[in-house]
Amino acid sequence: DDYAAMHQALTRRFSKIKDGEGKLPDILLVDGGKGQLAMAREVLDELAVPDLILLGVAKGTTRKPGLETLYLNDAAHELTLPGNSPALHLIQQIRDESHRFAITGHRARRGKTRRTSTLEEVAGVGPKRRRELLNHFGGLQELSRASIEEIAKAPGISKKLAELIYAALHSE
Repeated sequence: DDYAAMHQALTRRFSKIKDGEGKLPDILLVDGGKGQLAMAREVLDELAVPDLILLGVAKGTTRKPGLETLYLNDAAHELTLPGNSPALHLIQQIRDESHRFAITGHRARRGKTRRTSTLEEVAGVGPKRRRELLNHFGGLQELSRASIEEIAKAPGISKKLAELIYAALHSE
């Protein structure tokens, strides 16, 4: 949900400024059109942030670079800069960098999820037990299909630990 994510991020960011952490920017670039700009304005109004220039950057109907529509403070103040404008190029670079930063963060989080095992969160299951369990069952899928009694039959696994493992694997 773009709007909810934007609301949360802006609320978190500008609440810190209201609490004295950081400095109020001169301008806030919003990646998106009228809807995103309205959401940003709503958050700033909720937090009673003093007059802050908002600039919405919306891709044109063809979604090609150079055809962006800019909204200054609200949807009523729409402007289009020429495709060769240095100001538009700067705005595009800022937008592209924010996309790169967000995508890198999402990929890192996804990668971390792939590299970590659900078993790592179970108290009493360290690297050695994890390895032995996966070897005993032949992998995480097979371990997930096992009952508490079957898990408890694995070497070094008590009934109580088997219950914890089963609960961790079936928490969703």
